[in-house]
Amino acid sequence: MSHKHHSDMKQTIGTLLGIAALTGLTACGPSGGDTGHSSSKKVIAVQGSDTMVNEAQAWAEAYAKVEPGVSVEVGGGGSGVGIAALIAGTIDIADASRDMKDSERAKAKANSGKDPVEFVVGYDALAVYVHKDNPLNEITFEQLAGIYAEGGTVTKWSDLGVTLPGGGDDILRVSRQSNSGTYEFFREHVLNKQDFKLGSTDLNGSKEVVEMISNTPTAIGYSGMGYATDKVKMLKIARKAGDTAYAPSVENALNKTYPIARPLYLYTLGEPQGHVKAYIDWILGAEGQKIVAESGYVPLPPKAAE
Repeated sequence: MSHKHHSDMKQTIGTLLGIAALTGLTACGPSGGDTGHSSSKKVIAVQGSDTMVNEAQAWAEAYAKVEPGVSVEVGGGGSGVGIAALIAGTIDIADASRDMKDSERAKAKANSGKDPVEFVVGYDALAVYVHKDNPLNEITFEQLAGIYAEGGTVTKWSDLGVTLPGGGDDILRVSRQSNSGTYEFFREHVLNKQDFKLGSTDLNGSKEVVEMISNTPTAIGYSGMGYATDKVKMLKIARKAGDTAYAPSVENALNKTYPIARPLYLYTLGEPQGHVKAYIDWILGAEGQKIVAESGYVPLPPKAAE
């Protein structure tokens, strides 16, 4: 898929912009050729988004069967961690659930002499989760800002007119750590760049957010829709009171009605070459995109993936 197609894709879906982390990578630099693992096996080092880490692991495992001579090593830690590792030149591919900042692009260029190249590999409808027994079914950006943003005054479920069946009224705010792309995306698109207020429970991974909510009837949190289970409920979201609220789904992400859908990205330093290029081409092809869907995310529309 050419870089032009990615630019076109980004433009076309531009309005969409508006798990425990695997601990570190085996010590290996980016694989311009073979790394020190073995004389015959090529290694592709990948790190970044916790939203994408299950999907990235599934890609790596499937690709090992397609290309046994290539080993894809996956680490999490958050989009910011992956992008920092790419800038430092210690990995081949950064996974990110937010786009690279101009400052990060400039730093990458200064460090390596190469411009980062962006690949959109799918979409995620960022979901707002509550416990399955919570009677709330939909929420607005304004209400979410009241819960999460600095100066927000919503601290109890009764502030939203909600009575929890098991009692308990204080809202437990579950959030992500600040190097998470999901945290950045939520702050920018839901809180309108306001800071988060203090006192939330900040977790390292997407999966942990959903697990905590499934065990805590008073909790609310945000995570990728790929982490949904039958113990939690994904709320419908409206931009403001009076607007139609839409559920996070493949259809609503693609038709742009769900207000917090986002692209999922891979980044490389310069145009990828050799086995790294072959791997990204495979991810953008039918087999890789099937894994996007199986992981609970939104594959690229067929025309975009060509």
